[in-house]
Amino acid sequence: MKAQLILENGTIFEGKAFGHVKETVGEVVFNTGMTGYQEILTDPSYYGQIVTMTYPLVGNYGINLDDIESDSVKVKGFIVRENCDQPNNWRCEFELDEYLKRNKVIGLEGIDTRALTKIIRNHGTMRGIITVRELTDSLVKTKLEAYSNTNAVREVTPAAKKEIAGEGIHIAMMDFGMKNNIVRSFQNRGCRMTVFPAGTKAAEILDADPDGVFLSNGPGDPKDLMDVVEEIKAMVGKKPITGICLGHQLLALALGGDTEKLKFGHRGANHPVKDLHTGRVMITSQNHGYVVKQEGLPEGVEITHLNLNDQTVEGLRHGEYGIYSIQFHPEACPGPHDTDPIFDEFIEVIRNFGLKG
Repeated sequence: MKAQLILENGTIFEGKAFGHVKETVGEVVFNTGMTGYQEILTDPSYYGQIVTMTYPLVGNYGINLDDIESDSVKVKGFIVRENCDQPNNWRCEFELDEYLKRNKVIGLEGIDTRALTKIIRNHGTMRGIITVRELTDSLVKTKLEAYSNTNAVREVTPAAKKEIAGEGIHIAMMDFGMKNNIVRSFQNRGCRMTVFPAGTKAAEILDADPDGVFLSNGPGDPKDLMDVVEEIKAMVGKKPITGICLGHQLLALALGGDTEKLKFGHRGANHPVKDLHTGRVMITSQNHGYVVKQEGLPEGVEITHLNLNDQTVEGLRHGEYGIYSIQFHPEACPGPHDTDPIFDEFIEVIRNFGLKG
């Protein structure tokens, strides 16, 4: 079935619909990963977005249920140059088309994804519509203006707290749209976890008496969560706090820093980041549209990592308060795995703060 992508700047791409054929509106972004499309589809940080894959062939190893990062597909739409309808992998359980149908998400194939990526890079991230019908200019404008992603975290956070058994340190996790592999990464290190919904008050988290607090990844603008920032402030200095991606940004705001939106974001599995302590350069997996501003960071906050592509902040530390957070994803699947030891560093920060206390 013929379908169109209509961008808010008026550009139209014509292709073919697959998956669940139903019109969708979202923020159009691109991901430069060559693999990992099912992890991308199920990453809650993409909630509200239409994701374009820059790698031309997608779906070639199918879908399996072991590698998904949440309970369902979270993207609003999925754009590829070519959808492989004959996947070949021993772990394959579904074709991409069938998986999108089951999760009621539309796909678009057959467009020039390189041209679309160039438009986003030159003009910035913008809203778009995937549709199989003809829309008037006024209807396109109305639909795009009605789109909002301000409640994204509230849509993907769990409804109730959950306990995850372990024999090691106890970590309270604020779940803003947490990927499954973050939990697995802490489980592999023996941690006991209590997972709290995003709207949980600081008092309830502190009453659980964890050894440390972890702030997860998640979708949207951190400044849409200023109520959460206030709860994080109430825990600073009382418990060590670590965080990834959105959690990192919220922690920076709680410490008195600021965040800003990137022109087109960092999304992919090939972003170079430098550890300023060791001088080591790591290839990282990233998925964010906002970053912590270097200017105005409060006294005591140290920048630990920088993005080598654009020099944006990729890590922060506050020694006195036992705070350590990073912008990239050390739990990355299918990879790269350069940054997996970050979880050991998180645990070390939590343990050292306890010894100091």
